Amino acid sequence: MKLSDKANEMLRKAVADGVIDCPEERDVASARRLNGRQLLSRDPKVGTRFYPTEKTREYVALLDEFDEPEAAVEAHANAVISIVNADASGLVQVVDRARTLLDEGDAVAARILASGAYDQAKAGAQFAARVGAKDRLVQKARRLQAEALLIEARAKILLAQEWDRAVADGKTLKGRPKSVPDENAFTAEEAGLTRKEIHEARRLAEAERKAPGLVERAIQARVDAGLEPSRANLKAAVGTATATKEERGHNLYETPPEAMHTLLALEAFTATVWEPSCGKGAIARMLEAASYGVVLSDLVDYGTADSFGEVQRQVDFLTTEGDPEGASSFDIVTNPPYGQVLNSYVAHALRIHKPRKMALLLNLNFVCGFDDEDRNFAMDDNPPARIYVFTRRLPMMHRDGWDGPEASSRMNTAWFVWELQEDGTYGNQHPDLVRVDWKKFQPAESEVS
Repeated sequence: MKLSDKANEMLRKAVADGVIDCPEERDVASARRLNGRQLLSRDPKVGTRFYPTEKTREYVALLDEFDEPEAAVEAHANAVISIVNADASGLVQVVDRARTLLDEGDAVAARILASGAYDQAKAGAQFAARVGAKDRLVQKARRLQAEALLIEARAKILLAQEWDRAVADGKTLKGRPKSVPDENAFTAEEAGLTRKEIHEARRLAEAERKAPGLVERAIQARVDAGLEPSRANLKAAVGTATATKEERGHNLYETPPEAMHTLLALEAFTATVWEPSCGKGAIARMLEAASYGVVLSDLVDYGTADSFGEVQRQVDFLTTEGDPEGASSFDIVTNPPYGQVLNSYVAHALRIHKPRKMALLLNLNFVCGFDDEDRNFAMDDNPPARIYVFTRRLPMMHRDGWDGPEASSRMNTAWFVWELQEDGTYGNQHPDLVRVDWKKFQPAESEVS
């Protein structure tokens, strides 16, 4: 996205002076948006003071090379994206060659070519996005990145299948394939994969076996959403989709009571609270036990009802409309759906409903990231007032219907609490980060028996 003239002016001043002070609130808001893009860094003690980053200096240097900012970013972005030009040595040909090798069954060579193409396309897309190139140029590079990633993933799947065949045939030596069915030597090193990568490749293969086309759909979803189709996101998608659709159901993970006991001990809410992703009522039951009224809704009709028999509404939260009078009359407490809808879910709540207070149980990683505008809206433009970080991980939230062995949680979670201020904005520049141990907030056994 192209930066405004005001933003360019702020960055030029920051580079020229080495610092920029923002006495006006609107200037602070602008600086915080640039901070979200890693173009300014905030002074840890003075919230209205910002410093230029290395990316800022690089960006301003580009602007200074041309008379007009747009000419600068367009010219440099075109230079970077020129790797997609259809010439004999272009990236398009590399991707096509990798695809051909994969079709011919040469998974090793296909993976090597696709991996190189992925890295080049990723670098081009990131640079173009950083300097504010037009979306079509960024998306052009990301589409190539997606194609290379898909070929790389498919090649890894073939290698994983080949590995498993070698293991099944007893052709292994200390855990590595000694040979393959055609008797050609084949080792992890020759495949260009580490032991960790082989493990991940087997997970890819297993995910594809259970849900054919999963990898391609996961990659395409990122492109369609205008986001980067990265290896990390593919890994995350596969990690949450190794169960079949039938096994996953609606991805319902009930909130553990330990989390609610902690929240209710630390925060107070309006008399009636909205639970917009109520599931089967894990949060709502505890709100009612604490003498709050509840309004229930969910994307899925679970038939969940409150203590008075009022049944939930079935509605997509992202389509709900706000109160025409302004702020919502209800506070919001929920464990929102994770995955691709999370950022837009949180932003929708703040932008459309403007609750007086909202508490969301989120992965602690929600404090990170700057590429998604909705995430920036929720964390930079309308930051939470408090973040209660669980020093001890919550008990594992197994999906609904899980009857396998209980596992330990590997996720660090926190209650993110947004609170509307008198001026109609949320939070402050430095949310309070509070470390809490949920065990200290649990009722005695006699109280819950």
